[in-house]
Amino acid sequence: MQIIEYFTDLTPVNIAINFIDVLLVWYVVYKVLTLIKGTKAVQLLKGIFVIIIARLATDLLGLQTLGWMLQQVIEYGFLAIIIIFQPEIRRGLEQIGRGKLFQRSSSQVEEEQTRLIEAMKKSVSYMAKRRIGALISIEKETGLNEYIETGIGLNAEISSELLINIFIPNTPLHDGAVIMQKDRITAAACYLPLSESPFISKELGTRHRAALGLSEVTDAITIVVSEETGAISITLNGNLHRNLSLEEFETLLRKMWFGSTQESNVASKLTWRGKKNG
Repeated sequence: MQIIEYFTDLTPVNIAINFIDVLLVWYVVYKVLTLIKGTKAVQLLKGIFVIIIARLATDLLGLQTLGWMLQQVIEYGFLAIIIIFQPEIRRGLEQIGRGKLFQRSSSQVEEEQTRLIEAMKKSVSYMAKRRIGALISIEKETGLNEYIETGIGLNAEISSELLINIFIPNTPLHDGAVIMQKDRITAAACYLPLSESPFISKELGTRHRAALGLSEVTDAITIVVSEETGAISITLNGNLHRNLSLEEFETLLRKMWFGSTQESNVASKLTWRGKKNG
């Protein structure tokens, strides 16, 4: 009866207040999880969740001794948490004091994007100078799982050192393409479809044809480092951007990878149809 009376007494104002209350709680929890993401506090939360579930299970099963022990852990564990994670708590309070708590998500995204671009730039620069052939595809909206299945699974964090090591000649994974999804190197030694276009210059090798072939059937970005000349190229939407300097490569990759579709199209000026040399 009390529940029925509670709902019948609700006014539009009370409903709106309760709705805002739930949204604020959800948002605070979300920001806290964002704040501790990537820290050792994540593992702590998992441990706390397991202990709470175990404590509830002891009540259901009537395990009084184990239940008492877990209750002591819960009661005194929060004090231990404050002591152990004092640096993280202090950092979080400092961010609140500086008003940066709610800016952390966007800044983290920007930092991660910069890290990925720098890793790609460093690896491509190293391979171009030494004429180490490379083929790297970055998944966007269209899934690349059918091509990932043709290679060797890695699921590794993107780093310049790993990319360079993969394409060193005569290593097991150097022959084929690396496919990346979000911030992970998903697979290496993958086979990509070759372009059937009759307009492709005869001087372009298998890597460039594979990069163009993938760009014709997906929206993936593919980076090519020529083994013969060390030239850097990028394909997207059937266009091949050739002979890019390191600065042009960085700018174009950032717009293609993290910019809008319109920005990517505006940046597409150097195509294989318009370049005769290199």
